[in-house]
Amino acid sequence: MKAIVISGKETIDLKDLPTPEKKSGEVIFSPKYIGICGSDLHYLADGSVGQSVIREPLIPGHEISGVLDETVIVNGETIPAGTNITVHPATFGDKQDRLAERPEIWPNGRYLGSAQYLPHTQGGMVEKMAIRPDQIRIVPNNVSLKSAALAEPLAVGLHAIKLAGGVKDKRVLVSGAGPIGLLAAGGAVALGASNVTISDVLSAPLERAEALGVNHTINVATDNLPDNEFDLILECSGASPAISAAFKSAALGATIMQVGMMIDQNISVNISAINGKELTYKGSFRFNDEIDLALDILSQNPAIQTVVTQVFPASDFREAFAIAKDSNQSAKVLIEM
Repeated sequence: MKAIVISGKETIDLKDLPTPEKKSGEVIFSPKYIGICGSDLHYLADGSVGQSVIREPLIPGHEISGVLDETVIVNGETIPAGTNITVHPATFGDKQDRLAERPEIWPNGRYLGSAQYLPHTQGGMVEKMAIRPDQIRIVPNNVSLKSAALAEPLAVGLHAIKLAGGVKDKRVLVSGAGPIGLLAAGGAVALGASNVTISDVLSAPLERAEALGVNHTINVATDNLPDNEFDLILECSGASPAISAAFKSAALGATIMQVGMMIDQNISVNISAINGKELTYKGSFRFNDEIDLALDILSQNPAIQTVVTQVFPASDFREAFAIAKDSNQSAKVLIEM
């Protein structure tokens, strides 16, 4: 079977690998569309993501939709072979009783397409894959497999919204119009925010945001964000200037959710407003079960599928990765296996 494999920094190939052997209880499915995530780009560019370093060949990809190869029973429901599914990519780690409702941060958890541990957890850019039945999520009939590949990154934004207490009737700023920011903005619109603004330093991503129903776009390379304006800020860029700007733009008593991942180094950030405005600044990591809500939102809001800007066959993987790292040319790039 064909698989896209990253073996280290700037080393990626399309290889022939043995068909996977499933473990007891697992099922085989065929990935069809796999999103290229920022972590996949870092693995290729740097050979690492933070402290997760490639030490053996890694199949990337955790934003996956595909077709079941065999019938399976999940929670008493028979899911026949041929069913369109997406996949929850997490294996939650060691349960923490004091954090029972937050399994996404339990220690020693694994994630598809991750080099955090040895052996690496292989991902979805492959023709055949073995998964656990509990990872299966059925794709609604009116959602294409192409759109279903957005369920995982959309769930990341929805998780931040959930941790913030929701967006209903709130003035929301999404800082950063990359794929996660665009999907978070689409999620905020779908969940009833009174007003959604999205900002970025590039014009092309902001133009894509308009299709999602946002109320305002701001190019912060030329215009300033308003002061004291937003009840909830979803900071999706991970850039220190944007984080500082978020604190200035936050309204009294607002919440700032840090969604964008930051490099593990000392950075200069101005959070002086946190006291006088009694702001809440919280981190958000991956997601718990919000992938189910993501599928519902994709079903009810077809405009969100516009976040997919390019689809490349697996044979064109080099071009796909090159386009995916250029925000002027792309939002979400998919590999079709």
